[in-house]
Amino acid sequence: MERLRIGVIGCGYWGPNLVRTFLEISDVTVVAVADRDPGRLEHVRSRHPHIENFTLDYTELFDMNLDAVVVSTPPETHFDIVRTCLERGLDVLAEKPLTIDAELGVQLVDLAAARDRILMVGHIGAYNPAVTMLKDMVDAGELGEIRYIDAVRAGLGLFHPTLNVIWDLAPHDVAILLHVLSESPETVSTRGIACVQGTVEDVAYMTMMFPSGVLAHTRMSWLDPFKTRRITVVGSKKMVVYDDLENHEKLKVYDKSVNAVRQTDTFGEFQFAYHYGSVVSPYIHFEEPLRLECLHFVECVVGRSQPRTDGANGVQVVRVIEAAQRSLSLGGTRVAIAGSRTAEDQDDLLWLDGTASPVPGNQIMLDLGTTPDQEAIVALES
Repeated sequence: MERLRIGVIGCGYWGPNLVRTFLEISDVTVVAVADRDPGRLEHVRSRHPHIENFTLDYTELFDMNLDAVVVSTPPETHFDIVRTCLERGLDVLAEKPLTIDAELGVQLVDLAAARDRILMVGHIGAYNPAVTMLKDMVDAGELGEIRYIDAVRAGLGLFHPTLNVIWDLAPHDVAILLHVLSESPETVSTRGIACVQGTVEDVAYMTMMFPSGVLAHTRMSWLDPFKTRRITVVGSKKMVVYDDLENHEKLKVYDKSVNAVRQTDTFGEFQFAYHYGSVVSPYIHFEEPLRLECLHFVECVVGRSQPRTDGANGVQVVRVIEAAQRSLSLGGTRVAIAGSRTAEDQDDLLWLDGTASPVPGNQIMLDLGTTPDQEAIVALES
């Protein structure tokens, strides 16, 4: 089999890792690297002098007989670059988020389908062996009914000049939750604050509700003394802590649970049955998630198969982030995510004045059928 010819567009923070990883795959040749910054190009050239082509203009890659490209540029540039690459007949691996506008993401998905091209999004968490094992536990029912999930992704920096901490960090945990739970959230509520830059939030708290009833809460911060990458999944039978920064024990399974047991027929008289078992850290055959992600992309390109984190998955993650951003701008108001059952079920939504009406985009409405406190939610146009 001839080697897959790949070009890498963007070699800032994450791009050099992608270059290094694809160079380590025997069936791949990294033909070219493109970036607008000459200093960044020189940085990669000094480490990989055997790469033949370095250019400031990514469109020059189109004359190099490539099979695929990797786009690792700032998120606000993804749409134009990915669209151009798809139009030129190239398969594309785009770093997260796919776009900063879900509808533009839909256009890319449609374009990839029309041109019979592979479009994959770099949601690296979905390729982490520890996350894979966590998903297997959930799917097998080992944890029982999932009650709630708590995620923390925090550290000091890196600050983005325009996109806030939600757009930077939330895609990681949202993609992991979509993968582990095999469902998308219906609503999201977000609060945040800008501590360092006046208009760019660097701390945020986001709460998502899933169709199955699972509540997931995530804390994101660029302004924290400790780097933390942790997800806690609490089930009715067992609880699991996934700590991505642990070198060896990335998963810890706690055989702990509590259930309310009614002892009489009198309302409210319950006793609680606690179960305390052992704490187990299962063996995980660990491989670098980025390598697994890149290998998966190569397999999809060669086999013309659908990626685990395809363009549609990337769009759904962006829809969640868009709704979270909308909620943040409304001071934490619960927002229905575009495309979800809550956003599409117009029979349950009325205007605030009580009159029934079709659901336009970005309108605050009263949810009369799903919440006991009758809180206002926002339905975004799907």
